Amino acid sequence: MVGSEYLWPGRFHERLNISARQYARIVRDWVTSIGLEASQYGTHSVRPTKVTQIYKKTGNFRALELLLGHTKIDGTVRYLGVELEGALAIAEAIEI
Repeated sequence: MVGSEYLWPGRFHERLNISARQYARIVRDWVTSIGLEASQYGTHSVRPTKVTQIYKKTGNFRALELLLGHTKIDGTVRYLGVELEGALAIAEAIEI
């Protein structure tokens, strides 16, 4: 991608990116295509699922904060569903 190109451009020229509704349709189709129940997943549930998988594979809490665009640890903690004390210990163990 170059500059401000969008990963999924919209269908109309006046729109630079896809709408939330179009994105929801894409997620629904993905979930259905792999045999899962579409009503159990949505546009927002995909984000924490991906973050959880990245965390399990890398253990890199700081990378998750950066990927999510969080400036405070609380937001990342909510996405991972870990206790604050555990999250702080993880963050302190990572040297930057």
